[in-house]
Amino acid sequence: MRDLLEILRNNPYPGRGIVIGKNRAFYFIMGRSENSRNRVFVKTEDGIRTEAHDPAKMKDPSLIIYHPVRRSSLGTVITNGNQTDTIVDAGCFRKALMTREYEPDAPNYTPRISALMRDDGSFEISILKRVGDRCLREFFSYEGCDEGKGYFISTYQCPGDPLPSFTGEPIEVDMPSADDVWSALNCDNKISLWALDGAEERIFNKNLGD
Repeated sequence: MRDLLEILRNNPYPGRGIVIGKNRAFYFIMGRSENSRNRVFVKTEDGIRTEAHDPAKMKDPSLIIYHPVRRSSLGTVITNGNQTDTIVDAGCFRKALMTREYEPDAPNYTPRISALMRDDGSFEISILKRVGDRCLREFFSYEGCDEGKGYFISTYQCPGDPLPSFTGEPIEVDMPSADDVWSALNCDNKISLWALDGAEERIFNKNLGD
């Protein structure tokens, strides 16, 4: 099991990341462009969504405005794009993601990362990424995990040009506090963090002074 805070401190740009544990979860977004950094998380009736911090500066909302978290009959769906709605509408995690692929943002072709937390403690994690000129869809199913443990996946391995996609299985990590996760994210690139701990949810927004 690896130290999540060490992973985050040593990687200035993992992009977007999901961590799933026992009754706990994190989702964070980072950004390098002005358009990407101009965002905040806001609560909705069934989860959260991204919004422009300054609507006048928003250039292209297509890949940066979406619902990262939604609760449905499936459980809690967490993703880095509008595939959240695809999963909720389809009512099936895998069936929905078989209709989607990586983002069309050449040359990075950002992977779509997704997770589903079920009420029984089991969960699934998926990544859709470009390999050659095709989409590789990987799914990882977990019956649950021990207290204090989680599984981490991000869109990118590290900074690069183009940005290299995450590879391998989700990383087994410890589950630190939300405040420590927020502090560990690169201060220049971090934008927002959503944290779930049992029934308690917290949101951190750099643009709102967090």
